[in-house]
Amino acid sequence: MKKLPIFTLGVEEEYQIIDPITRDLRSHLSKIVDGAKIILNEQVKAEMHQSVVEVGTNICNNVNDARNEIRFLRSKIVELADKQDLIVGGAGTHPFSKWQDQPITDDPRYHDIVNELQDAARSNLIFGMHCHVGIENREIGLQLMNQATYFLPHIFALSTNSPFWEGRQTGYKSFRTKVFDKFPRTGLPEYFDSVASYQNYLDTLVKTNCIDNPKKIWWDLRLHPFYNTIEFRICDMCLTVDETICIVAIIQAIVAKLYKLNMNNTSFNIYRLALIKENKFRAARYGIDNSMIDFGLQKEVETKGLILELLEFIDDVVDELGSREEINFVHKILNEGTGADKQLAIFQETNDLSKVVDFITSEFTKGL
Repeated sequence: MKKLPIFTLGVEEEYQIIDPITRDLRSHLSKIVDGAKIILNEQVKAEMHQSVVEVGTNICNNVNDARNEIRFLRSKIVELADKQDLIVGGAGTHPFSKWQDQPITDDPRYHDIVNELQDAARSNLIFGMHCHVGIENREIGLQLMNQATYFLPHIFALSTNSPFWEGRQTGYKSFRTKVFDKFPRTGLPEYFDSVASYQNYLDTLVKTNCIDNPKKIWWDLRLHPFYNTIEFRICDMCLTVDETICIVAIIQAIVAKLYKLNMNNTSFNIYRLALIKENKFRAARYGIDNSMIDFGLQKEVETKGLILELLEFIDDVVDELGSREEINFVHKILNEGTGADKQLAIFQETNDLSKVVDFITSEFTKGL
């Protein structure tokens, strides 16, 4: 049987920089990023708000390499933050910080975005995890993107980690996505039948001054405009390294399984975006609790049951990818809850959002 190609990985995480006294988000005045660039070069950068640091791994051949990179990056940012008397946390939103209090990074790119999008940009105080999977060429990548869209709500449900917004319990397991919805060109990706039609779409937006470059397509999953990767952008920032790597391993296995089906002249069903949106809403609202829709059966199924079915679907590629141990961590998430469930449990126990922040920052360093 033909071996699978190496589906390389690149992982980006967005970290919260926090004042250890007030537990509020705090600007690091670029000191963490400037310090990190000496060690990490282009693996670290400032984000739109000064209290956010984004890191990215090098190209990784497997999930074990990705784990080592994420551990290293988290450790270095914690170390540099400590020198500024700051701490670091991982969650999709901060439990009580107000975006109005958070300064914007002084950079022409961010000034342009704020000038165009106004308060939609200023209020975009959110933190995500993105995963790039390397693909052979863009035609294959587009086919895989079209088919993998179905699984986005399943992946997203496992990552949900933003139940609070500006000091309020929102009723959502991921409110981050609701905040980001205010941006244009977000949400589930459009279906394209060829790379030529996708490129025509991008060219039209640039030509008509809707965007100045194709990276301003901020979909939950996109065929990267410059690299041979498909980029999964739907996930909340995870509490721990183990959660990030588990979800990254599942993403890689989904891509590998769909590729394998395509090579055997079988393809996964393409479902209407209007239907997949229903599952995305349920994932944002309930996380791994409650139910999602099995479109094949046309009935509601417990979300945890659908995730177990997903594990069965990808099972025949997992060992070749060398990620069984990482993927098996999903059972711990299903049993103990996502980051959102854990944040809510701390708040229920203490009625104190500062304690939730303490939990977020303590979980961030687990496994380092």
